[in-house]
Formats: sequence, structure tokens, C-alpha cells
Amino acid sequence: MSRGNKRRKKGYALAAAALACSVAVTGCTSNVHVKVKDYNFDTAGNMFAYAEFELSGEPLAESLGLDLDVLDAAKIDSPTAFDYIAGIESYEYSEEGMYEVVEKSGMGLHLVNGPAMLEEAKKSGKTANEVLASRFLKMAESVGQPADQIQQNMYPTFIEYVSGDPHYSQKIDTAKYADGKNGTYIPNFQVNFSSLRWNRDKMTKQLVPSAYGATMLKQSLWAGDFLGNLHNTESDEEVDASTAKSGPEADQGLRLGVSSVDGMQGMILTEEVWNKLLYVRDNLFYNPSSKTIGSLSAAGSGAYLPHAIDVEESSDANYANAKSLKVNDGKSSLQDQWLMLWPTSEFFGMTDQRTDNPNRNPAFARVFDGDPFPAAPAVNVDSDPTNDIASNDPYTVTRDVLLSVFNNIKDRHWNDKVGAFVTEADGDKQGTQVDTFQAGYTIEALRMFERAIDGLPVGYASGDAAQGLKTELGKQAKEMIAKQADFIINSLLTKDGLAVSGYDVDKGKATEDTTLMAQIGAIRGLTSAFLLTEDEKYRDAARKVYAAMDSKLWDDSIKAYKTNGDNASYDAFTAGGVSSVLRMALQHLKNTSSDSDAPKSLEQSAIQARYVSFYRQVINGPTLDEGMQASEFWDTGDFYKEGDNSGNTDGDTVPQIQKGHGENGIAPVLLPVTIEK
Repeated sequence: MSRGNKRRKKGYALAAAALACSVAVTGCTSNVHVKVKDYNFDTAGNMFAYAEFELSGEPLAESLGLDLDVLDAAKIDSPTAFDYIAGIESYEYSEEGMYEVVEKSGMGLHLVNGPAMLEEAKKSGKTANEVLASRFLKMAESVGQPADQIQQNMYPTFIEYVSGDPHYSQKIDTAKYADGKNGTYIPNFQVNFSSLRWNRDKMTKQLVPSAYGATMLKQSLWAGDFLGNLHNTESDEEVDASTAKSGPEADQGLRLGVSSVDGMQGMILTEEVWNKLLYVRDNLFYNPSSKTIGSLSAAGSGAYLPHAIDVEESSDANYANAKSLKVNDGKSSLQDQWLMLWPTSEFFGMTDQRTDNPNRNPAFARVFDGDPFPAAPAVNVDSDPTNDIASNDPYTVTRDVLLSVFNNIKDRHWNDKVGAFVTEADGDKQGTQVDTFQAGYTIEALRMFERAIDGLPVGYASGDAAQGLKTELGKQAKEMIAKQADFIINSLLTKDGLAVSGYDVDKGKATEDTTLMAQIGAIRGLTSAFLLTEDEKYRDAARKVYAAMDSKLWDDSIKAYKTNGDNASYDAFTAGGVSSVLRMALQHLKNTSSDSDAPKSLEQSAIQARYVSFYRQVINGPTLDEGMQASEFWDTGDFYKEGDNSGNTDGDTVPQIQKGHGENGIAPVLLPVTIEK
């Protein structure tokens, strides 16, 4: 997962040294408007999109040969527009959007009420607040982060709500905390999060698996990156964990994490995910017969995570907890299930302690060796599954949830007769609709499951080759992936190369509409099948869909893809999907010397041009009040400068958070837009 010693230093560590840049950046076209449709924050869509933005950020740029050390947030479009957008904007938008949800906004239940916190409080006789405080100090010590440098007044969440209003509920504290250089300064809100809360009355207080699952995907990807290596205590430079000797890392002048600052964030994210999975396993599984929710063990083998659970909060909004839970929608949704399978697979790859797995990251092994996170019981990680015992450690709870979600996808959503996944199941009654986008992403989630369960690298290293464990569950996942990919080729592609949006298995008939989301699902799924099977037919099919999409859906007059017919409306899921297929094209589908057919749209330069246009036009927008990215700050170049109240010191088309879209500003998240001429 870690990218070695080329990691770009950023954030608070470089704040004082950064120079503001006033280069004017204009939108792609002056007669096109990218209008914000509404201000509803969709947690699932945003966190999914930002996961794809992350993977399409630094990891993508570096895979194409960029030295990350040359990137500078103050130097817009340097060394190239593509490098800057990928390495700075895409990557940092994704990180800050995650922190808004899980540390600042209050968009869920407070970590002080997390199951691991409450269990330790009961055992120790301390209050939950005391346990959380001591836990943060313990984690800070493990990464070498001084306690007084931990951000103040966080609102860490252990599970997140489905939606809310991203406008800030009070004036943001932009007063100077510390001086920088050349007139720049670090504002208070970057070290004290108390002024960054959202309005709790405008939150939809529901627990939906795609929402808390997509958030977990963001958390797991970043935690894996931040904790994927060690660092030197004195220099704070990253150190290859495989070079460390056995025994405590502190005795060797080392600490956990790739740096002290990033390591601390990795610890917080890991703590949040662990508590989330404990809460999910022990409270949210649905028994369709009794129509009740509870623990996985009590709900029985046929239990699953239902689509929506209403939360009645306790009275203390500063430390929100669930007073009661009530099932609002008991159906099993494929989107919910794959958006739980993917992140749980990622986290399983971090926590995996199976003795048979030769591919364990030695840095992760140190994180989950009992200090600072509990190790799994020895009987749970040996080769005999019959001797396993109940446990609350990170590995065991992750495994419990992972296997349950996989089995539910296989049992309720997989139609083996046609070889495709259906979008919905009501109890034990399977639906009839296949959705191309959902099916394609289910393939990717299953690919990550197969890698995790077979002990192969995940996260940023999910494309790396290794010798796996070749488990029976991995074999089942591979079989479903191949059949679903074949179904896409045989039943969902039109003569002109585009994918249709869906299929009715009862009628044996495909739809006729060829939406952008359908192309995204087909390309994502077929490329994932190729990566898993190495069968060139899937790559060839994905290339043909991409070429058709570029030819028939790209509208040069608006510098964007049309999404449905002549319309161009983007929500966060669409934005994340476009980011992903552009990455797939650059990494796996672009023309090579061995390709007999070489469409111009699959030349690397052409794909990068689409990437730049998409981010400039759709994400950033042509003007300050347009585009999906509502606001930005420090890490994407919008530095705070004394005497400059413009709210846009880098001169681009994305405002600072206190100046965007409302009286008190707006969080740096994605908003739905419509593109019009």
C-alpha cells in the first residue's frame, strides 16, 4: 500500500513553508454553466466518489511516472495540468472530504459511544470520555505524535448517517493560529474543529449500509496508506517495515505509520472502523422472518444488513448516541452489499493475521499485535476454522462481517441461472432487475474480496501479483465474476458498442437506454474481470465500450460526457464512476504495441486530456459558484493570507470553505450539478 520514500509531504507539516499562488485559472468554456442542483449531501455517493478520486490521485500519477516530490499545491498545473489535478486536487479533495464526515461535521454517532470504548469503560471503571482520551494518547504514542499536536474538538464518528446539509451551522474560525511565510498563516479551524459542525436538525438520521460502507471504504484506504510502513522517530522519514528487527519498534528508533502526522490519522481511522464493524455485527443484522435487528449471532445464518434503519438519538448532541433503532426498509440492496463488501475486504487485508498467509504486510502486523490494537486469538487465525471462538478483536469482527456480506450477495443477489447479480431482494424473494452499474461494481467488490480472502495485497497494491491461498470462497468469487462479465458481453452490449443500463431476468430482455452510468459499470466490471482472470477478452470488451462511450457520449461543446440522452446531470456516483474509468483506461486499457486496433480515444494523451477537462469543467466548474466541488482549503492551494479576504487566494474556480455557497460557507464536498449551454 505504501508508495515508498517518494511520499509527498503535505498538510500541517508543510503549512509554514507553502507559498500562495495567484495564477488565474478559468473554466473550459464561457457559454456553459455547471449549475448546482441542490445542497443535499449524499454520504454514500460522496464517499464512493472520493474513494475513486483517491485512487485516481497520487497512486495513478505515480504509476504513470510522476515523481511526487515535484508536486506543489502552490504551483497550479505544474509540472502538467494532469499531474497537478491528479496528484493535488483529486487526491486532496478525497482526503478532506473524508475528514469532514468522520472528524468535523458530526454526521453520525460519536466514537465515545463506540462498542470498544464502552466495553473498556465497563471493564476499567472509567467513563467513556476518559477511555477515549486515553485511547488517543496511546495511539499518539505509538506513532510518535506529540499529544499537544492532536487536533482539538474533533467529532469522531463510529458510524455515519445517510445524508445531511453540508453548510456550516456557525461562522468558521478563520483567525490566525500560527504564522506561515510570505504572509500566509494557518487558520484556527485547521487545528480546532469546533466551528466546523453541520446542522444536526438537517441530517437524515438513518443507517444505510451504502453510506456507512462507502465511508468505511474511504477510511480503510487511507488507514492502509498511512499505516502501511514505519517511520524514523528522529527524522520522521518513512522506513520499509520489512527492514525492522523483531521486537518493539520504539527500541529501534522507529514508530508505526509512514510519518507521525499521517500515522496518527491512520490510527484514528482504524479505531473508527473497528468500532463501526463491532456495532454493525452486534446490532444491525436483520432477520427477515422475525423482521427484527440484532447481533449477527442471534439473527441466524440468513441474516443480512437491511437497507435503512432509523435512529432516534440520545439527548446529548455533543456526543450523539442511538437511543433506539427501528427498521425503515428491510430489503437487501445490491448497492448496499457491494459497498460493504469492498471496504470490509480492504480492512480485512489490514487486519489479516492468518498463519497460512505469506503476504502479510509487516507494518500491519505490528499495528494489530496487541499494541495498540488487540491481536486475534490464536485459534481464530490457524488453519482450522472449526476451533474458532467469539472475539471482539479487529480481525475477528472484520472476518465475521465480511463472510456474512459475501454470503448474502451469493445467496440473495446472485442469479446463477442467468449468471448475473440482481439489484434487490426482499427477504428470501429475489428481484428480477440487473443494473449494469451495480453489477459492474459488484465485480470489483468481489475482486477485492477474492484478493483479501486469498491473502493477496489490497489497497493501493490491489494490482500487485502474489501467490494466494486459493481458498474455496475465493474460487466461488472468481466463478461469479467470470459469469457476470460474460453476461455483460453477451447480454448488455449493443451493436454500436455501448452498454445498456439493465436487464429483466424474468422477461429475458435488456433495456434500450445507454446511459453514462451503464458505460461506467460495464468498463469497471470488465476491467476488473480482466485483472482477476488475465483473460484478454474482457480487456478487449472494456476497450470497445470505452471507445464507444468517448465517441457517442462525449460532448465537446460542454467539455463533458452526456449522462442520459442529451442531458448532462452529475451526482457524486457519476463523478466517481467517471474518475474510475479514466483511471482504468490509463492503467489497463490504453493502446499498447500489442493491440491490433488502436483507437485515438485510447491514446494516453487523449485519456489524460479527458481527465483534465472533466475535473476542470465538472468538478471545479467554470466559475466560483459552479461545479461539484463546493469548496477547498490549504492542501489544494487555497492558502490563507493576511490582508487577503478574497476567499480564493489561488485564483482558481473553487472558493475557500468560509466563502462558498452560504452565509457561513460550506464543507469541501461534492454537490450534484446540471450542465447547460
